[in-house]
Amino acid sequence: MRPEVTVVRLGHRQQRDKRITSHLGLTARAMGANHFVLCGDDDEGVLETLSDVTENFGGSFTSEHQAKPMGFLRHFAKQGGRIVHLTMYGEAYDSVTNDIPTDAPLAVVVGGAKVPGEIYKLADYNVAVGHQPHSEVSALALFMSELLGGVAGPEQFTGARLEVRPHPSGKVVIDRKTDSDSS
Repeated sequence: MRPEVTVVRLGHRQQRDKRITSHLGLTARAMGANHFVLCGDDDEGVLETLSDVTENFGGSFTSEHQAKPMGFLRHFAKQGGRIVHLTMYGEAYDSVTNDIPTDAPLAVVVGGAKVPGEIYKLADYNVAVGHQPHSEVSALALFMSELLGGVAGPEQFTGARLEVRPHPSGKVVIDRKTDSDSS
């Protein structure tokens, strides 16, 4: 069963984290998450990027800003959702991910500069993709791949205006507004 997955980005700092947070959202979308929650600075640029990509490349991925991440997560848990915290201090992802039930919505929490200590207790699972400092984008991609079985399939990205066609030596992009299927 494929769970509803919300990726929660803690501690976003608009001036410093714009690209990394955008990449977290894009990775969440590409790997099969349904929703992205931006916590920290309210950054419309990140949310617009995610909305534009979804509009152009399809799917029903949504995003929002939440000013109070702990309140959001407590509410999520009270509604029956499970919380997975990606942290280098957790249990190894390749040994614990298969034990995470997928019959309820999941919130995958990705930290920023400072993660509140409460998150370790609130989380149902503290999961590590390696026990060394590393990119939160790579941690999210590896965890989501293990959880959902690889990159999301084309069925998740219906309604696309742009379609990338695999090609061995170039770029082929079909624009459904301007191109016919004759590229």
